[in-house]
Amino acid sequence: MEAAGSLIVNNKMRTGVGTVGAGSPQPGKGREYNRNQRKDSEGCSESPDLEFVYADADKWAAELSELYSYTEGPEFQLNRKCFEEDLRLHVPDKKWTELDVSQQRAHTMRLLDALEVTAREKRLKVARAILYVAQGTFGECTSESEVQTWQRHNIFLLLEAGAFNALVELLNMEVENSAACSNAVRKPAISLADSTDLRVLLNIMYLMVDMLREEGENDSEEWKTMRQTFCADLGSPVYNSEPFAVLLFGMVTKFCSGHAPHFPMKKVLLLLWKTVLCTLGGFEDLLKMKAEKREILGLPPLPEDSIKVIRNMRAASPPASASDLIEQQQRRGRREHKALIKQDNLDAFNERDPYKTDDTRDEEEENDEENSLEGEPFSIEREEVMPPSVTQPATDRLALPKGLPWAPKVREKDIEIFLESSRSKFIGYTLGSDTDTVVGLPRPIHESIRTLKLHKYTSVAEIQIRLEEEFIRCPLSGGEEEVEQVPAEILYQGLLPSLPQYMIALLKILLAAAPTSKAKTDSINILADVLPEEMPTTVLQSMKLGVDVNRHKEIIVKAISAVLLLLLKHFKLNHVYQMEYMAQHLVFANCIPLILKFFNQNIMSYITAKNR
Repeated sequence: MEAAGSLIVNNKMRTGVGTVGAGSPQPGKGREYNRNQRKDSEGCSESPDLEFVYADADKWAAELSELYSYTEGPEFQLNRKCFEEDLRLHVPDKKWTELDVSQQRAHTMRLLDALEVTAREKRLKVARAILYVAQGTFGECTSESEVQTWQRHNIFLLLEAGAFNALVELLNMEVENSAACSNAVRKPAISLADSTDLRVLLNIMYLMVDMLREEGENDSEEWKTMRQTFCADLGSPVYNSEPFAVLLFGMVTKFCSGHAPHFPMKKVLLLLWKTVLCTLGGFEDLLKMKAEKREILGLPPLPEDSIKVIRNMRAASPPASASDLIEQQQRRGRREHKALIKQDNLDAFNERDPYKTDDTRDEEEENDEENSLEGEPFSIEREEVMPPSVTQPATDRLALPKGLPWAPKVREKDIEIFLESSRSKFIGYTLGSDTDTVVGLPRPIHESIRTLKLHKYTSVAEIQIRLEEEFIRCPLSGGEEEVEQVPAEILYQGLLPSLPQYMIALLKILLAAAPTSKAKTDSINILADVLPEEMPTTVLQSMKLGVDVNRHKEIIVKAISAVLLLLLKHFKLNHVYQMEYMAQHLVFANCIPLILKFFNQNIMSYITAKNR
């Protein structure tokens, strides 16, 4: 899980969650970029800090740019041409931005009606015209903000007209198109042209989902209601009796099985990520849901938000090579060995900081400290842990060990295990799950128990496991288990029958996009939606295509890692066994070695690669 978290952070630094764009070589506009050379803790290399915002997604412009590859560039003007030709037939003297809302609504309905024609060429032209509308009719705008405003306005028009449902039906038809699949399988080389219909549909749907997943500042009450209904429908089993995300997962598995090699995987994965983000919610929504669930279960509120803590952490530079890692481990091992030598006096161990960076200590100071501590009387008759005295001056001598920047969490089981081992060692008997009786134990154990209880934390998962055990133990007297049909539960129920296949398919694509993976004849081709029909003939075109391919892989990695992380977090909150089942199949499919592939290289050169 932590490896997956690290992976997604690295991809965010590269592909634009919190930066200016995919593989951006320049810092974000309007941001301060720290160019001070910082030497890392081991003195291995010097590099500037990479400034980024740890968020669910990047800014609108960066997310929009990642949807398209450079080879799709000429299609923008083609979309515009299709729309303007159609508009001139019905409203010859006016542009789209000059029409009133009723005229725009009427033309939108005409476009959607024309989308139902049987002729593929005509249907594609209409779909391109709708895509131009969803892109904000950029040909009539003069600034980026104006494009964004018109895009939001147009997307709500399309939503009101029922465009998304019509697009889902068309997408289903294209996915089930056996003729297109068999033609693609027989082709020796698949290019951008083989996925034209699918790409246009997925582009429109992505623009709609990405724009509607967040509430706008100037949205009217009508728009807010429409948006909430759309997000609810997206996560409900209304598309072929299953959530929309399950349809996209089905496309992923069909692509990986080799039956549909022409599917534009990057767009499918980006749409899947934004769909999960829209239906289940991001990190901020997850924190609110966790707080509500803890309140329902009668648990104390969360001590802190780990995402906010991460945002305030300093940047950490990776080690330059594997030898530095081994050296760090050896040094850490020496420190731990030195700290564990003096087990006869626990107070002396507590007085020293075992995590200090300097390994050399003055032996005379240590001996003096130990002698002074050995003279202190230990009161072992206490039957309960006493709180520390406020007027005790000895606390000034304590040096807090360096550790994680967030508050530690201790389970009830950890306290029980610690007490059991302490009683067995000092007294020779055990009391089971009793965590209050400390009679006969020395004072350092009292202090340890007090510290453990101070950081005691009961997670939602512990309550869920306890309830599950009770239900299994008494299935008849417990009655039927009530399962709340929240979006995460509905999605899990839709994914459950084929969850192992979905996880394997995602990891197959992740392996194909790994920078250290070698080209194999049996590996899947994830570049079908980026390679042009005619291969480049000049050096400049070859360089441009090379950058496009690298960028394409990075965006795929970002989308998959974001989907996996979101699903793991939401399933864990919904029920810990759902997360464990998903994680189990990820481990079975060798997810951990695959993630380590991304770190088996020069990380600094990987992060700072200029694929723009």
